[in-house]
Amino acid sequence: MRLRDFLGPSDTSAQRQAKWIKRFLRTYWLVIALHFAAQLWAFLFLSYPMGPHEFYYDVLLYPTLLMSAVVGVTQFVDAIAPKYSFVLLFVSGTIIAMMIIHLNMDIRIIGALMLLPIFASAIFFRLDLTLFTSALQAAAFFILYRWDYWFKYYLNDFDLIAIPLFLLVGTLVASIIIINGRELASDLEATLTAKQNLMIENAVIRKLSTTDALTGLYNHISFHEFYDKALEYGNQGAPFHLALIDIDNFKRINDKYGHRTGDAVLARVAKVIKDNITPTDIASRYGGEEFAVLFFEKTYEEAYELADRVRQQLSETLHEELENTAVTVSIGLKSYSEGATKEQLFEEVDELLYTAKKSGKNTTLTPLQQTRHLQSV
Repeated sequence: MRLRDFLGPSDTSAQRQAKWIKRFLRTYWLVIALHFAAQLWAFLFLSYPMGPHEFYYDVLLYPTLLMSAVVGVTQFVDAIAPKYSFVLLFVSGTIIAMMIIHLNMDIRIIGALMLLPIFASAIFFRLDLTLFTSALQAAAFFILYRWDYWFKYYLNDFDLIAIPLFLLVGTLVASIIIINGRELASDLEATLTAKQNLMIENAVIRKLSTTDALTGLYNHISFHEFYDKALEYGNQGAPFHLALIDIDNFKRINDKYGHRTGDAVLARVAKVIKDNITPTDIASRYGGEEFAVLFFEKTYEEAYELADRVRQQLSETLHEELENTAVTVSIGLKSYSEGATKEQLFEEVDELLYTAKKSGKNTTLTPLQQTRHLQSV
Protein backbone atom coordinates (compact mmCIF):
# COMPACT_ATOMS: atom_id res chain seq x y z
CA MET A 1 0.00 0.00 0.00
CA ARG A 2 1.17 3.52 -0.79
CA LEU A 3 1.35 6.33 1.77
CA ARG A 4 -1.53 8.24 0.19
CA ASP A 5 -3.74 5.18 0.68
CA PHE A 6 -3.68 5.91 4.42
CA LEU A 7 -4.72 9.56 4.13
CA GLY A 8 -8.40 9.05 3.31
CA PRO A 9 -11.13 7.38 5.33
CA SER A 10 -10.55 3.75 6.26
CA ASP A 11 -12.87 0.91 5.35
CA THR A 12 -14.28 1.02 8.87
CA SER A 13 -18.03 1.34 8.58
CA ALA A 14 -19.50 4.83 8.85
CA GLN A 15 -21.79 3.54 11.58
CA ARG A 16 -18.83 2.43 13.69
CA GLN A 17 -17.00 5.72 13.19
CA ALA A 18 -20.13 7.66 14.15
CA LYS A 19 -20.37 5.51 17.28
CA TRP A 20 -16.80 6.36 18.27
CA ILE A 21 -17.42 10.08 17.73
CA LYS A 22 -20.33 9.90 20.16
CA ARG A 23 -18.17 7.98 22.64
CA PHE A 24 -15.51 10.68 22.48
CA LEU A 25 -18.11 13.38 23.06
CA ARG A 26 -19.40 11.52 26.13
CA THR A 27 -15.80 11.22 27.32
CA TYR A 28 -15.34 14.98 26.91
CA TRP A 29 -18.36 15.59 29.12
CA LEU A 30 -16.91 13.19 31.69
CA VAL A 31 -13.53 14.94 31.61
CA ILE A 32 -15.22 18.33 32.14
CA ALA A 33 -17.24 16.96 35.06
CA LEU A 34 -14.20 15.31 36.67
CA HIS A 35 -12.11 18.45 36.24
CA PHE A 36 -14.89 20.52 37.83
CA ALA A 37 -15.11 18.11 40.78
CA ALA A 38 -11.33 17.90 41.23
CA GLN A 39 -10.89 21.68 41.23
CA LEU A 40 -13.76 22.17 43.68
CA TRP A 41 -12.43 19.45 45.98
CA ALA A 42 -8.93 20.97 45.90
CA PHE A 43 -10.31 24.43 46.75
CA LEU A 44 -12.47 23.15 49.60
CA PHE A 45 -10.04 20.73 51.24
CA LEU A 46 -6.53 21.82 50.21
CA SER A 47 -4.56 25.01 50.46
CA TYR A 48 -5.52 27.02 47.38
CA PRO A 49 -3.62 30.18 46.35
CA MET A 50 -6.66 32.37 45.50
CA GLY A 51 -9.85 33.77 46.96
CA PRO A 52 -13.38 32.40 46.51
CA HIS A 53 -14.51 35.00 43.97
CA GLU A 54 -11.46 34.52 41.76
CA PHE A 55 -11.65 30.73 42.07
CA TYR A 56 -15.34 30.34 41.34
CA TYR A 57 -15.24 32.68 38.35
CA ASP A 58 -11.79 32.19 36.79
CA VAL A 59 -11.14 28.54 37.63
CA LEU A 60 -14.54 26.89 38.01
CA LEU A 61 -17.32 28.73 36.18
CA TYR A 62 -15.73 30.38 33.13
CA PRO A 63 -13.53 27.40 32.01
CA THR A 64 -16.34 24.88 32.60
CA LEU A 65 -18.82 26.95 30.60
CA LEU A 66 -16.29 27.45 27.79
CA MET A 67 -15.42 23.74 27.55
CA SER A 68 -19.10 22.79 27.74
CA ALA A 69 -19.97 25.26 24.98
CA VAL A 70 -17.25 23.82 22.75
CA VAL A 71 -18.49 20.23 23.26
CA GLY A 72 -22.11 21.33 22.85
CA VAL A 73 -21.35 22.98 19.50
CA THR A 74 -19.49 19.85 18.37
CA GLN A 75 -22.46 17.66 19.30
CA PHE A 76 -24.84 19.98 17.45
CA VAL A 77 -22.70 19.94 14.30
CA ASP A 78 -22.37 16.14 14.55
CA ALA A 79 -26.17 15.92 14.53
CA ILE A 80 -26.80 18.22 11.54
CA ALA A 81 -23.57 17.97 9.50
CA PRO A 82 -21.66 14.79 10.40
CA LYS A 83 -19.01 15.33 7.71
CA TYR A 84 -17.48 18.09 9.90
CA SER A 85 -17.56 15.97 13.06
CA PHE A 86 -13.96 14.76 12.84
CA VAL A 87 -12.51 18.26 12.57
CA LEU A 88 -14.60 19.72 15.39
CA LEU A 89 -14.11 16.65 17.57
CA PHE A 90 -10.36 17.17 17.78
CA VAL A 91 -10.54 20.97 17.78
CA SER A 92 -12.75 20.75 20.86
CA GLY A 93 -10.44 18.13 22.38
CA THR A 94 -7.49 20.47 21.84
CA ILE A 95 -9.34 23.39 23.45
CA ILE A 96 -10.23 21.24 26.47
CA ALA A 97 -6.59 20.14 26.79
CA MET A 98 -5.40 23.77 26.53
CA MET A 99 -7.87 24.89 29.18
CA ILE A 100 -6.88 22.13 31.62
CA ILE A 101 -3.18 22.81 31.02
CA HIS A 102 -3.76 26.53 31.58
CA LEU A 103 -5.53 25.92 34.91
CA ASN A 104 -3.01 23.31 36.13
CA MET A 105 0.26 24.53 34.65
CA ASP A 106 2.07 24.06 37.95
CA ILE A 107 1.76 20.29 37.45
CA ARG A 108 4.85 19.45 35.41
CA ILE A 109 3.34 16.45 33.59
CA ILE A 110 0.18 18.30 32.58
CA GLY A 111 1.63 19.09 29.15
CA ALA A 112 1.31 15.38 28.30
CA LEU A 113 -2.42 16.03 27.80
CA MET A 114 -1.53 17.23 24.31
CA LEU A 115 -0.58 13.67 23.41
CA LEU A 116 -4.06 12.33 24.14
CA PRO A 117 -5.87 13.86 21.12
CA ILE A 118 -3.11 12.52 18.85
CA PHE A 119 -3.43 8.97 20.15
CA ALA A 120 -7.24 9.25 20.18
CA SER A 121 -7.25 10.17 16.48
CA ALA A 122 -5.53 6.87 15.67
CA ILE A 123 -8.75 5.03 16.56
CA PHE A 124 -10.26 6.18 13.25
CA PHE A 125 -7.30 4.81 11.22
CA ARG A 126 -6.94 8.05 9.24
CA LEU A 127 -3.43 9.38 8.82
CA ASP A 128 -4.68 12.76 7.61
CA LEU A 129 -6.79 13.13 10.76
CA THR A 130 -3.81 12.30 12.98
CA LEU A 131 -1.56 14.78 11.16
CA PHE A 132 -4.28 17.43 11.49
CA THR A 133 -4.63 16.71 15.22
CA SER A 134 -0.86 16.82 15.66
CA ALA A 135 -0.77 20.23 13.95
CA LEU A 136 -3.51 21.40 16.33
CA GLN A 137 -1.42 20.39 19.35
CA ALA A 138 1.63 22.19 17.98
CA ALA A 139 -0.50 25.30 17.44
CA ALA A 140 -1.95 24.96 20.95
CA PHE A 141 1.53 24.74 22.45
CA PHE A 142 2.61 27.83 20.52
CA ILE A 143 -0.50 29.77 21.61
CA LEU A 144 -0.02 28.87 25.26
CA TYR A 145 3.66 29.70 25.14
CA ARG A 146 3.12 32.98 23.26
CA TRP A 147 0.17 34.42 25.18
CA ASP A 148 -0.08 32.56 28.51
CA TYR A 149 2.40 34.18 30.86
CA TRP A 150 2.09 31.59 33.64
CA PHE A 151 2.47 28.71 31.20
CA LYS A 152 5.74 30.23 30.00
CA TYR A 153 6.76 30.89 33.60
CA TYR A 154 6.56 27.21 34.58
CA LEU A 155 8.44 25.99 31.49
CA ASN A 156 12.18 25.55 31.49
CA ASP A 157 14.54 25.18 28.57
CA PHE A 158 14.24 21.38 28.66
CA ASP A 159 10.44 21.61 28.44
CA LEU A 160 10.68 23.76 25.32
CA ILE A 161 12.54 20.92 23.63
CA ALA A 162 10.85 17.94 25.31
CA ILE A 163 7.18 18.86 24.73
CA PRO A 164 7.44 19.41 20.92
CA LEU A 165 9.61 16.28 20.75
CA PHE A 166 6.97 14.29 22.63
CA LEU A 167 4.32 15.58 20.21
CA LEU A 168 6.46 14.51 17.26
CA VAL A 169 7.14 11.05 18.71
CA GLY A 170 3.47 10.65 19.60
CA THR A 171 2.51 11.51 16.02
CA LEU A 172 5.00 8.95 14.66
CA VAL A 173 3.72 6.24 17.00
CA ALA A 174 0.10 7.00 16.10
CA SER A 175 1.01 6.95 12.40
CA ILE A 176 2.70 3.55 12.75
CA ILE A 177 -0.40 2.23 14.54
CA ILE A 178 -2.61 3.52 11.72
CA ILE A 179 -0.47 2.13 8.89
CA ASN A 180 -0.09 -1.24 10.58
CA GLY A 181 -3.79 -1.36 11.46
CA ARG A 182 -4.89 -0.48 7.93
CA GLU A 183 -2.57 -3.12 6.47
CA LEU A 184 -3.91 -5.74 8.88
CA ALA A 185 -7.48 -4.71 8.04
CA SER A 186 -6.67 -4.95 4.32
CA ASP A 187 -5.16 -8.43 4.77
CA LEU A 188 -8.15 -9.52 6.84
CA GLU A 189 -10.57 -8.18 4.24
CA ALA A 190 -8.68 -10.03 1.48
CA THR A 191 -8.81 -13.22 3.55
CA LEU A 192 -12.52 -12.83 4.24
CA THR A 193 -13.21 -12.07 0.58
CA ALA A 194 -11.28 -15.17 -0.49
CA LYS A 195 -13.16 -17.23 2.09
CA GLN A 196 -16.48 -15.82 0.92
CA ASN A 197 -15.64 -16.57 -2.71
CA LEU A 198 -14.67 -20.11 -1.73
CA MET A 199 -17.98 -20.55 0.13
CA ILE A 200 -19.86 -19.32 -2.95
CA GLU A 201 -17.91 -21.68 -5.19
CA ASN A 202 -18.60 -24.57 -2.80
CA ALA A 203 -22.30 -23.66 -2.73
CA VAL A 204 -22.39 -23.59 -6.55
CA ILE A 205 -20.58 -26.93 -6.75
CA ARG A 206 -22.92 -28.42 -4.16
CA LYS A 207 -25.93 -27.12 -6.05
CA LEU A 208 -24.60 -28.58 -9.29
CA SER A 209 -23.97 -31.90 -7.59
CA THR A 210 -27.43 -32.09 -6.03
CA THR A 211 -29.62 -30.76 -8.83
CA ASP A 212 -30.45 -31.79 -12.35
CA ALA A 213 -28.97 -29.33 -14.83
CA LEU A 214 -31.86 -29.52 -17.30
CA THR A 215 -34.84 -29.23 -14.97
CA GLY A 216 -33.40 -27.51 -11.88
CA LEU A 217 -35.00 -30.17 -9.68
CA TYR A 218 -33.03 -32.37 -7.31
CA ASN A 219 -31.25 -35.26 -9.01
CA HIS A 220 -31.49 -39.02 -8.45
CA ILE A 221 -28.83 -39.11 -5.70
CA SER A 222 -30.38 -36.19 -3.81
CA PHE A 223 -33.80 -37.84 -3.99
CA HIS A 224 -32.52 -40.92 -2.19
CA GLU A 225 -30.90 -38.76 0.52
CA PHE A 226 -34.21 -36.99 1.13
CA TYR A 227 -36.08 -40.29 0.88
CA ASP A 228 -33.90 -41.80 3.63
CA LYS A 229 -34.58 -38.78 5.85
CA ALA A 230 -38.28 -39.02 5.13
CA LEU A 231 -38.31 -42.65 6.29
CA GLU A 232 -36.57 -41.63 9.54
CA TYR A 233 -39.22 -38.98 10.17
CA GLY A 234 -41.94 -41.41 9.15
CA ASN A 235 -40.78 -43.93 11.74
CA GLN A 236 -41.02 -41.15 14.33
CA GLY A 237 -44.66 -40.50 13.46
CA ALA A 238 -44.32 -37.74 10.85
CA PRO A 239 -46.43 -38.71 7.79
CA PHE A 240 -45.25 -38.22 4.24
CA HIS A 241 -46.39 -39.29 0.78
CA LEU A 242 -44.46 -40.46 -2.28
CA ALA A 243 -45.52 -39.73 -5.86
CA LEU A 244 -43.86 -40.98 -9.04
CA ILE A 245 -44.67 -39.04 -12.20
CA ASP A 246 -43.93 -40.31 -15.70
CA ILE A 247 -44.49 -38.50 -19.00
CA ASP A 248 -46.75 -40.51 -21.27
CA ASN A 249 -45.42 -41.54 -24.70
CA PHE A 250 -42.18 -39.63 -24.19
CA LYS A 251 -40.16 -41.94 -26.44
CA ARG A 252 -42.55 -41.09 -29.28
CA ILE A 253 -41.85 -37.36 -28.67
CA ASN A 254 -38.10 -37.88 -28.89
CA ASP A 255 -38.40 -40.05 -31.99
CA LYS A 256 -40.74 -37.66 -33.81
CA TYR A 257 -39.49 -34.21 -32.73
CA GLY A 258 -35.95 -34.87 -31.56
CA HIS A 259 -34.15 -34.80 -28.22
CA ARG A 260 -33.95 -30.99 -28.10
CA THR A 261 -37.74 -30.82 -28.15
CA GLY A 262 -37.80 -33.62 -25.58
CA ASP A 263 -35.53 -31.57 -23.31
CA ALA A 264 -37.81 -28.54 -23.66
CA VAL A 265 -40.80 -30.66 -22.66
CA LEU A 266 -38.93 -32.10 -19.67
CA ALA A 267 -38.00 -28.62 -18.46
CA ARG A 268 -41.59 -27.40 -18.86
CA VAL A 269 -43.01 -30.39 -17.00
CA ALA A 270 -40.49 -29.83 -14.18
CA LYS A 271 -41.57 -26.18 -13.92
CA VAL A 272 -45.23 -27.14 -13.62
CA ILE A 273 -44.35 -29.61 -10.86
CA LYS A 274 -42.24 -27.03 -9.04
CA ASP A 275 -44.94 -24.36 -9.35
CA ASN A 276 -47.65 -26.56 -7.86
CA ILE A 277 -45.93 -28.10 -4.85
CA THR A 278 -45.27 -26.28 -1.57
CA PRO A 279 -41.90 -25.21 -0.12
CA THR A 280 -41.93 -28.17 2.29
CA ASP A 281 -42.11 -30.69 -0.59
CA ILE A 282 -39.17 -32.20 -2.47
CA ALA A 283 -39.32 -32.67 -6.26
CA SER A 284 -36.64 -34.63 -8.11
CA ARG A 285 -35.92 -35.83 -11.59
CA TYR A 286 -35.57 -39.51 -10.89
CA GLY A 287 -34.34 -40.43 -14.34
CA GLY A 288 -35.24 -39.96 -18.00
CA GLU A 289 -38.84 -38.76 -18.15
CA GLU A 290 -39.67 -39.87 -14.60
CA PHE A 291 -40.02 -37.55 -11.59
CA ALA A 292 -40.40 -38.27 -7.88
CA VAL A 293 -42.08 -36.00 -5.34
CA LEU A 294 -42.03 -36.32 -1.53
CA PHE A 295 -44.96 -34.53 0.12
CA PHE A 296 -44.46 -33.47 3.75
CA GLU A 297 -46.74 -31.95 6.40
CA LYS A 298 -49.88 -32.78 4.43
CA THR A 299 -52.82 -35.09 4.67
CA TYR A 300 -53.27 -37.78 2.04
CA GLU A 301 -56.10 -35.76 0.49
CA GLU A 302 -53.91 -32.63 0.23
CA ALA A 303 -51.06 -34.58 -1.38
CA TYR A 304 -53.47 -36.14 -3.86
CA GLU A 305 -54.95 -32.74 -4.73
CA LEU A 306 -51.49 -31.29 -5.48
CA ALA A 307 -50.39 -34.29 -7.53
CA ASP A 308 -53.58 -34.36 -9.55
CA ARG A 309 -53.39 -30.60 -10.09
CA VAL A 310 -49.99 -31.16 -11.72
CA ARG A 311 -51.50 -33.84 -13.98
CA GLN A 312 -54.46 -31.68 -14.94
CA GLN A 313 -52.42 -28.54 -15.61
CA LEU A 314 -49.98 -30.47 -17.82
CA SER A 315 -52.86 -31.92 -19.83
CA GLU A 316 -53.93 -28.33 -20.57
CA THR A 317 -50.45 -26.94 -21.31
CA LEU A 318 -49.78 -26.63 -25.03
CA HIS A 319 -46.25 -26.99 -26.37
CA GLU A 320 -45.35 -25.00 -29.45
CA GLU A 321 -42.59 -27.52 -30.22
CA LEU A 322 -45.26 -30.25 -30.35
CA GLU A 323 -47.46 -28.38 -32.84
CA ASN A 324 -49.43 -26.82 -29.97
CA THR A 325 -50.43 -30.12 -28.41
CA ALA A 326 -50.17 -31.08 -24.74
CA VAL A 327 -48.34 -33.93 -23.05
CA THR A 328 -49.92 -35.99 -20.31
CA VAL A 329 -48.44 -37.71 -17.29
CA SER A 330 -49.30 -40.78 -15.26
CA ILE A 331 -48.89 -40.61 -11.49
CA GLY A 332 -48.66 -43.18 -8.74
CA LEU A 333 -49.21 -41.89 -5.18
CA LYS A 334 -49.07 -43.63 -1.82
CA SER A 335 -48.70 -42.59 1.81
CA TYR A 336 -46.01 -44.01 4.04
CA SER A 337 -47.22 -46.74 6.41
CA GLU A 338 -45.35 -47.37 9.63
CA GLY A 339 -42.93 -50.25 9.25
CA ALA A 340 -42.71 -50.04 5.47
CA THR A 341 -39.20 -50.28 4.08
CA LYS A 342 -37.66 -47.93 1.55
CA GLU A 343 -37.79 -50.52 -1.24
CA GLN A 344 -41.30 -51.66 -0.35
CA LEU A 345 -42.87 -48.18 -0.51
CA PHE A 346 -41.07 -47.32 -3.74
CA GLU A 347 -42.06 -50.57 -5.43
CA GLU A 348 -45.70 -50.10 -4.40
CA VAL A 349 -45.80 -46.58 -5.83
CA ASP A 350 -44.00 -47.75 -8.97
CA GLU A 351 -46.65 -50.47 -9.38
CA LEU A 352 -49.36 -47.81 -9.08
CA LEU A 353 -47.62 -45.79 -11.80
CA TYR A 354 -47.38 -48.87 -14.05
CA THR A 355 -51.09 -49.59 -13.54
CA ALA A 356 -51.97 -45.95 -14.32
CA LYS A 357 -50.13 -46.23 -17.63
CA LYS A 358 -51.80 -49.54 -18.51
CA SER A 359 -55.26 -48.22 -17.64
CA GLY A 360 -55.25 -45.34 -20.09
CA LYS A 361 -52.56 -42.91 -18.90
CA ASN A 362 -53.17 -39.28 -17.84
CA THR A 363 -54.22 -40.66 -14.45
CA THR A 364 -53.29 -40.16 -10.78
CA LEU A 365 -53.61 -43.58 -9.21
CA THR A 366 -53.70 -44.39 -5.47
CA PRO A 367 -54.10 -47.74 -3.63
CA LEU A 368 -57.82 -47.07 -3.11
CA GLN A 369 -58.39 -46.32 -6.78
CA GLN A 370 -56.31 -49.34 -7.77
CA THR A 371 -58.53 -51.58 -5.63
CA ARG A 372 -61.66 -50.18 -7.25
CA HIS A 373 -60.10 -50.63 -10.68
CA LEU A 374 -59.28 -54.29 -9.99
CA GLN A 375 -62.77 -54.91 -8.61
CA SER A 376 -64.32 -53.42 -11.73
CA VAL A 377 -62.15 -55.61 -13.89
